[in-house]
Amino acid sequence: MNTQERTLARILFQNKIYQANGQAFENLFCDIMSYAHSGFRRIKAWGNIGDRKNDGYIEELGRYYQVHAPENIETSYLQVAKKIETDFSGLQKHWDNIQEFYFVINDKRLGVNPDAEQILTKIKTKYGIKASGFITSDDLERILFSLADDQIQAIIGTIPNPEQIVSIDYSVLNELINFIMKLPIVPIAGVVKYPDWNEKIEFNRLSEYSANLLNHGSETLGALEKYLSTRTSLADDLQEHITAIYVKVKQEMKDLPTTGDNIFWAMINECSPRNERQYLLPIITIMAKYFESCDIFEEPKIELSC
Repeated sequence: MNTQERTLARILFQNKIYQANGQAFENLFCDIMSYAHSGFRRIKAWGNIGDRKNDGYIEELGRYYQVHAPENIETSYLQVAKKIETDFSGLQKHWDNIQEFYFVINDKRLGVNPDAEQILTKIKTKYGIKASGFITSDDLERILFSLADDQIQAIIGTIPNPEQIVSIDYSVLNELINFIMKLPIVPIAGVVKYPDWNEKIEFNRLSEYSANLLNHGSETLGALEKYLSTRTSLADDLQEHITAIYVKVKQEMKDLPTTGDNIFWAMINECSPRNERQYLLPIITIMAKYFESCDIFEEPKIELSC
């Protein structure tokens, strides 16, 4: 893969991370590890006996993994801390030769709690094992991108060629633009609640004007989401198209002293069938959808505490 393709692949993987909870994340982890280490063996939960507190292991290394993917990591750290202790205790009862213990958590790129980190350190000291620690979504991304290109694509799916996507006609965007332009005017009463994206706006150095445009575009998101919900193929094509435009614009500007606004307006220009103001709101609405869902622009890194 070239640089553009790897950038797009990372975005696709990060989208998987944000969407994967519970068993979906465990499957993702096991799929990656099966490629990364030939000795890795996944453990399937069976009936009443479950998985004996072992989601996967490398027998010859005595390395064991327990996977956890809460829906809301920010409110789950007391549960995480307790689960680490109970899972290791259960692991000891049922498995031999425990040399290393790793707690795999989908932190959704937010970071791990220091108290939970200390519990893993205490386990290492108390039980005399060689190593213990977290494997976070960032760690999993590093493991994935150490693999061969075909293995990466087996995990995240076929990577669209950004140049081919961007060079196609505007039929995908035009259908959505025309739909949004024809929406009736609906009076808005009361206070408008915008998406919770202020930190992302600041992190990407978007100006107040660009932020106001995104907020304005978000007012039409409900109608757009309803329209796309019955047109799955169109929704998939649109996501690929917008993501590829973002990757293309970032690649073109990588050696320039750019701000988020530069990328923001370059994307608007790329998406516009013509340089006319009537297209601005529909395009901003589409960009607002994928700004909120993490397909375009960078997510801020947040340090969590108890």
